[in-house]
Amino acid sequence: MPTTDVPAEGETIVRERTFTREEVQTFADLSRDEQPIHTDPDDEGRLVVHGLLTATLPTQIGGELEVLARSMEFDFLTPVYTGETIRCEVTMTAVDAREDRYDVETDIVCRRVADDSVVLRGGFEGLIWR
Repeated sequence: MPTTDVPAEGETIVRERTFTREEVQTFADLSRDEQPIHTDPDDEGRLVVHGLLTATLPTQIGGELEVLARSMEFDFLTPVYTGETIRCEVTMTAVDAREDRYDVETDIVCRRVADDSVVLRGGFEGLIWR
């Protein structure tokens, strides 16, 4: 049973996060994606954040809502670097009440806070048990 209220259609949930070098290294170890862009700092001392690590922002929101995802789609539009704050907005585009669950669909937009540029777009569909 969800521990939070199910958001209404049209509602937007927002989270922000600044990824660290330690988080990127841990994700590289777990995912075994150890490309140099993720392990060797650039001239400014930054690492490129893995796309799927960036995608943990919308999955954080899904987890908070206790969504059991059926599908997820992410378009990674520009690199994210350690030290940059990313703002993620998940908008509920459909919330259909069923006898035992809510079927939900979302749109996702993640932006770099410093310049408002979009770094990730996507969406997920799933269910929230009643």
